[in-house]
Amino acid sequence: MNKQAIVNQDSQVKQMIRAIIIGLLTGLVVSTFRLIIQHLLEFVSTSFAYFHHHPTGLIYWAAGSVILALILGQLAQRYPNIKGSGIPQVEGQLKCQFDEKWWPVLWRKYLGGIFAIGSGLFLGREGPSIQLGATIGQGVAETAHVNSLNRRVGIASGAAAGLAAAFNAPIASTIFILEEVYHNFSPLIWLATFISSLCSNMVSMTIFGLKPVLNVPYQYELPVSLYWHLIILGIALGFLGRLYQIVILRLDHWSGKLTWLKPSVYPVIPFLLVIPVAWYLPYTLGGGNQLIAELRLLPFSLTLFIGLFVLRFVFSMISYGSQLPGGIFLPILTLGAVLGAVYCTLMVKVGILPARYLPNFIIYAMAGYFACISKAPFTAILLITEMVGSLAHLMPLAMVSIIAYLVVDALHGRPVYTAMFENFIGLRAEKKPLHQETLSVTIYPGSELDGCQIADYSWPADCIVSLIYRGEDKIIPNGKTILLAGDTLLIQANISDKNKLQEILERSSHTPKM
Repeated sequence: MNKQAIVNQDSQVKQMIRAIIIGLLTGLVVSTFRLIIQHLLEFVSTSFAYFHHHPTGLIYWAAGSVILALILGQLAQRYPNIKGSGIPQVEGQLKCQFDEKWWPVLWRKYLGGIFAIGSGLFLGREGPSIQLGATIGQGVAETAHVNSLNRRVGIASGAAAGLAAAFNAPIASTIFILEEVYHNFSPLIWLATFISSLCSNMVSMTIFGLKPVLNVPYQYELPVSLYWHLIILGIALGFLGRLYQIVILRLDHWSGKLTWLKPSVYPVIPFLLVIPVAWYLPYTLGGGNQLIAELRLLPFSLTLFIGLFVLRFVFSMISYGSQLPGGIFLPILTLGAVLGAVYCTLMVKVGILPARYLPNFIIYAMAGYFACISKAPFTAILLITEMVGSLAHLMPLAMVSIIAYLVVDALHGRPVYTAMFENFIGLRAEKKPLHQETLSVTIYPGSELDGCQIADYSWPADCIVSLIYRGEDKIIPNGKTILLAGDTLLIQANISDKNKLQEILERSSHTPKM
């Protein structure tokens, strides 16, 4: 074994050790985050059951809600990097278009997310869990004083571990980070993220057990003769998914027109509106996992299911529009589940579908709605499969997800988290002086750089390819080095606009040859 091979192997061992540490730490942090939120939601439900017999208690609850909302509003406005789900911020870090200090975000996101989500607002814990994991990965990487690429690997590993701990779905978590957030499938990345996800999931299973996160029992498999329903369902989900994208991406623009209301006061609105929701429909509180589990047990009523969809859609937008720490991941799955119930109930009313397939359509629609909004169909299929704990639905899940995805694509919908990041970073664009920066880019099959010799490509000014990661090997390139699909390039550049240069390099590595 030569000296370079020994160095590479030593580097990989260190990276795997970091991945294990990131996974275990993230599993512990996110599991406690998830556990505290769960107990807080139970406390809210118990409190409102008490208020039914002692209604004067609502006065004190409302006063406390306003005070808590104002505190959280001040926190979010003073530290804007903790707003929302956090997934757009992580995506920006992995694209080298945004950066943040890990510790200030970690503890503020942790506390802010606990009180915002645990209070019953229609926000998900999964987005914040991803950002919490990413900050832990960043912290471990920076403590180890690694290079730019390994720092990004640490962030990606932590992000995947955060989602794995939130959903007990390590495979889907890895795919989501690679497919939707990092857009990088090189062996260097996926192995580290998968190891971190497995370690994080192990911690989560120790605390929460082996029961699937979304337990939707079903007794019958959908026969092939009824698969035509999946086409109609997929099309309907696609149109409604595009509607969701349009509304969620315009929330900041619409709220900006409320010039008479300071952004720090926005949270007061959902904190007061959640009181009647908790009074009448306590099972709908939070991200919606309790509602998903109970949908099949509710009265088989089309009016009820449509009402639940409208409630979840409108109030999840109000909750997210408050700019508090909290995500849309689980709320999207919940909306999909309710739409599946709406579709099945409608078809039963018409007389062309047996009612016994209600749990099946709840499961299918969850995957389809998430697939089209996030434009991450592989993640949707694997996520629902892992969360439900059954492989029996793979074919129907794939059909619904792909059809819904194609509908949104035809309607010019973009991945929602990518669009959210562009909205987020657009508020913070500023001209930066010329400085030395390290960027990285992965080459996709059939792109301009695939099969190209370094000397034959017209690189942007002041760019030097300093290192190539090819599988497990590190290559120091020269002008005659031929680039291949799957290579991750480390590029040194003197730049004034990092975002623009990164975009040029990404386009070169993704755009097919003419």
